Amino acid sequence: MSLQKVQTENENSKRELNQKTLMLRREKWQEDHILWQLCRILKTLIKMVKAAFLPFFDELASFLIPMWGKDKTAQERCAPTVIFASLVRECPEAALKYCDIFLPLFLDASNDENPRVRQNALYGLGLYAEYGSSVFKPVVKEVISRINVVIMHLCAREPENECAYDNAVSALGKICQFHRESINSAQIIPVWLNCLPIKGDLAEAKYVHGELCSMVERSDIELIGPSYQYIPKIISVFAEVLCSEKDLATEETKNRIINILRQLQQTLPSATLESALTYLVPRQEMELKSILSPEEDAGF
Repeated sequence: MSLQKVQTENENSKRELNQKTLMLRREKWQEDHILWQLCRILKTLIKMVKAAFLPFFDELASFLIPMWGKDKTAQERCAPTVIFASLVRECPEAALKYCDIFLPLFLDASNDENPRVRQNALYGLGLYAEYGSSVFKPVVKEVISRINVVIMHLCAREPENECAYDNAVSALGKICQFHRESINSAQIIPVWLNCLPIKGDLAEAKYVHGELCSMVERSDIELIGPSYQYIPKIISVFAEVLCSEKDLATEETKNRIINILRQLQQTLPSATLESALTYLVPRQEMELKSILSPEEDAGF
């Protein structure tokens, strides 16, 4: 056989292999797309019928659990968490019967290598923190430990990891909100505050920044800190939210932020406000002054 013929056959083999690989990728993409559409349909159905969906979910669970295997794609592994998270959100009390199955799955996936899997798992843990009541209490410390791994990672806020980070921060905030008796809140709440604002997952951003407003409005002592220690950071977060080109808060929350800032302007020592300004970049400082000092004598 001539060298030229060998080269030709080798090139043909490579071409065929590339074509087969491309076909397999297309088929996998189609399978994942169908799976994702199915998840959307099931989420809509759960939202519509709520607890009436449970008998169907009992049958569906036997198909969802095997999809959690490490050999599955990220899309396949996300599907069970997406569907179950919808169930927890729409009918939390009824969904608690499945906590022995899904809570360990969320815990296991919260530190997964794939950021999409992490994001969905952390979102699920946040829902459990919000709705899980007594079933979540025994795992609070372990959840905080896993959240800490996510938020302290050197690449936590890189674009590919940002949404997972945001859901970790949101879950930590819900633990502070619903399970304060189980944590060292004086230590953990400042950690949560230091993670703000979040900017990747806009739905979670709106929720988290709304919750920050609620805590300030009720003068949460562990958020405010001794001698107004954390007020500068709070004002810095509010300034970033108001000045961001993204919708990091609802219009209602933005109005609440403005009202809170005006109240702080009237009640806090001037030295505290001056310290807060040092946290702001010039554009934020100018915009904040524009918001709070529409008249020359308003004086922020």
